[in-house]
Amino acid sequence: MSRARTVLVIGGGAAGSAVTVLLRRAGLTVDLIEAKDDWNATAGSGITLQGNALRVLRELGVWDRVRESGFAFGSVGITTPDGTVLHEARDLRTGGDDLPATFGMQRPQLQRILIDAVRAAGASVRLGTTAEILGQDAQGVSLRFSDGGEGRYDLVIAADGLGSTTRAAIGITAKPEPTGMAIWRIATPRPADVTRTDLAYGGPAYIAGYCPTSDTTLYAYVVEANRDRASIPPQTYADEMRRLTRHYGGFWPEISAHITDPAKVNYTWFDRMLVEGSWHRGRVVLVGDAAHCCPPTLAQGAALSLEDAWVLTQLLTGADTWDDALFQAYYERRIARVRPVVEASVQIGQWQLDGVRDADVPGLMGRTMTMLRDLP
Repeated sequence: MSRARTVLVIGGGAAGSAVTVLLRRAGLTVDLIEAKDDWNATAGSGITLQGNALRVLRELGVWDRVRESGFAFGSVGITTPDGTVLHEARDLRTGGDDLPATFGMQRPQLQRILIDAVRAAGASVRLGTTAEILGQDAQGVSLRFSDGGEGRYDLVIAADGLGSTTRAAIGITAKPEPTGMAIWRIATPRPADVTRTDLAYGGPAYIAGYCPTSDTTLYAYVVEANRDRASIPPQTYADEMRRLTRHYGGFWPEISAHITDPAKVNYTWFDRMLVEGSWHRGRVVLVGDAAHCCPPTLAQGAALSLEDAWVLTQLLTGADTWDDALFQAYYERRIARVRPVVEASVQIGQWQLDGVRDADVPGLMGRTMTMLRDLP
């Protein structure tokens, strides 16, 4: 290359941070802009990461810090609402035998680790900043920033999430659609004997589960039919979550005792979206939730986003020409992996909504996760 190519990354979540680190390592000039002033460093409760996500985090060079910050385990329990274990399934090591099958950690801690990696990579970062595309041609994209500045880049990577304004600006009309479910989440102290995820299907909620996130913490969640957010006053969030969890046994009474602060409870609808046909228009390309999202029933949202970043970077750094053929190859490589995960994640939720008693949830989980053992 005669000069270092320039890339603008819009959005500093998992996908945006990962693609920034990987491109900087390859010697490209990368600017990252993030709409939130705090870079989302405190948002969220917990996150479950499967081995295929950990594989990319290792490629980013952050696995050692991640490993020190969370909790590794290798199985999932299926229980009755009273806590009786019906089935224990060994989790597949989708990242390889040298990585844990499953790993829980606090989402803010993962974000802080990724932020540090972006800073260390030497990318230029502007927080509280958004961008408007002014135009593009075969060589690049011109933009205006919300702080009044303008810029031109060889490539724009839209990692601005589920509600991506960049996606809409380049004429991709796909939008997230609610699946009919919503989830209550909170981080709490971890009962000493909680050493894996357990999932209860049935009871007053569709799903009740928890995931250890460190030696002392976990995050707990319950899934119900979605409701109009405006009908639920934020000051009642803890009461609403306890109303559901108090009907569950096992470790739930100990967990429920810590659901007291409504400000620590998060309520989110389940959405699904999959952009079909291509994930680019000209020199603007989508990654992560801007291109696809699915309910967290398979814990693959962050993993798929990290894989997008890894695959796109491999293609960009291995090609002399950035053209439609390259971006279409990125789409074709990813859609074959993303589509079955989105469909399986939605199907698991739909079985619960439909009250299908003989649903093969463990079987569908196993078949889908087996596919993820291959490199993305």
